[in-house]
Formats: sequence, C-alpha cells, structure tokens
Amino acid sequence: MFRRIAILGTGLIGGSFALALRKHAPDALIIGWDRPQVLRLAATRLAIHEAAEDFAAALRDADLVYLALPIGVTLDLLPAIARAVNPQALVTDACSTKGVLCRAAATHFAGSARFLGGHPLAGREVAGIANADSELFRDAPYALIGSEDDSDLRIVQFVALLGRIGAVPVWLDAESHDRAVACVSHLPQLVSVALGSLLEHSAGKDNLPLSLAGPGLRDLLRLAGSPYSIWRDICLTNRQEIARALEAFIQQLDHLHTHLQDHVLEEEFAAANELYKKLHRLQ
Repeated sequence: MFRRIAILGTGLIGGSFALALRKHAPDALIIGWDRPQVLRLAATRLAIHEAAEDFAAALRDADLVYLALPIGVTLDLLPAIARAVNPQALVTDACSTKGVLCRAAATHFAGSARFLGGHPLAGREVAGIANADSELFRDAPYALIGSEDDSDLRIVQFVALLGRIGAVPVWLDAESHDRAVACVSHLPQLVSVALGSLLEHSAGKDNLPLSLAGPGLRDLLRLAGSPYSIWRDICLTNRQEIARALEAFIQQLDHLHTHLQDHVLEEEFAAANELYKKLHRLQ
C-alpha cells in the first residue's frame, strides 16, 4: 500500500479520508496541507501525522496525493502539482465534477505522475474538519474515471485502499459522471435552495407558513444548509448538464401542475414511491 500520503485540503472530505486512513491503513504516514487553523484542528483530531507549510513540502516523496480542494483551486494548482510531484506517484481528486478537471489533468500529467479522477458520493450539508468522520465513505459510491481493467499497480492499490475504508468503486467516463451527478446530486441541491429561498422570502410577520413546518420540510431543506462557496465552482464547471437537469425538472413540475386533479397524479406518486423503495433497498 501507499507509505506516504499527502492530503491537500483537510476539510470534510479530506479530513474524513485522513481519519479513515488512520483507522484502516495505520502504517501510512499522512501529511496535510491547508490553512494553518484547519491543520491545527486536523492534528488535534489525529487526522494527520504532519502539517506541511506549503503544498510542495506536502508532495515531497509522497506516493499518493489526494486533492480535496474546491474545483477552482484544484484547477489552478494542477500545473504546479504535476511539476512538483514524484513521477511514480498517483494523484487523485475528490471534486464533484470531472469533465473540465480530467481534461486539464490529461494535459498537465502527460509524462508525469499518474492522475486518476475520483469523486466520493459521501458529502454532507456541513463542511469542515470538525464534521469529518472516519466512516464517511462506508458503503458510499466512489466514482472513478477510467476503466476497471486498468492494470497500473498504483490504480490497483488505490482501489484496494477504497475497499479498506468501505467505499464502493464505480467506474465510468467523465461525461457520464457529470451527466449523472447533475441529476442525483446537483439538481437536488438546487431544488432545496430554491424551496428554501422561496419560503424565506414568503414568510410573513406571523411567521407563516414556517411556524407550521414539520420534519418533512426539514428533510427537504437539509441540503439548503450547504455553503455557496462549495457549490459555485460545481455550477460553473457542470453548467450545461445542470441546466438540462433543471429544464427536465421544470417540465415535470409543469406536468404535475397540469394533472393535480386526475389519475395521472396517482401514477406519478406510484413511480416516485417505487424509486424510494429501490433507493432504500440499495442502502
């Protein structure tokens, strides 16, 4: 397995990955790079062994580099990472969109270290190392961009490492990934934001309708707690697929609006109920 692992970005995802490694791959040395206050908390939580002052120091002699930074920051740092990293290392990321990033990586990592696009579908509506969890990836899909038949030992070892922390690898191409997450991740986020914004602006002096809100609304609005700082780059780098998903959803809302008083509404409920059951069977 990997002996020296550099984690650039020790927030929720990077911090959880570090905690999972400390628990399930205890022989690995974990080097963290982030803002000083974040690194201090990561060290306090025993997520990392060492804190690097700059990312070049973190990369030195690392045989696995895990990028858990915002997409924009990751894109900006890719050229410097490709120049500084050990040529025998594996570099992988945890960004939520893959097309733009993997195309950039194909340019910068040509003839350098191996790059593997990745995306753990294990986020939460809260961010930061304080919310990191060593079991965050347990039973969660982990998208990998490439082929399951890849025989590169670095790839084989990383997939084995994902197995040790409980993640479930799913292999696909970058375009299919971005199309899928636009529907199952990005669209739900924006729907939650739209509903939250609507209700916030419609609340009257008597606090209606919010004073009658129950657990159903809280469930629907859980994602509305996610910060814009995380989602800005996601929307920018997957705009076309998100726009298509939003258009389809708007059409579905219009369809429900048209059929509020006939049997078609019952059919839509039946379809949604069946999907709900399928998702719970998969858990």
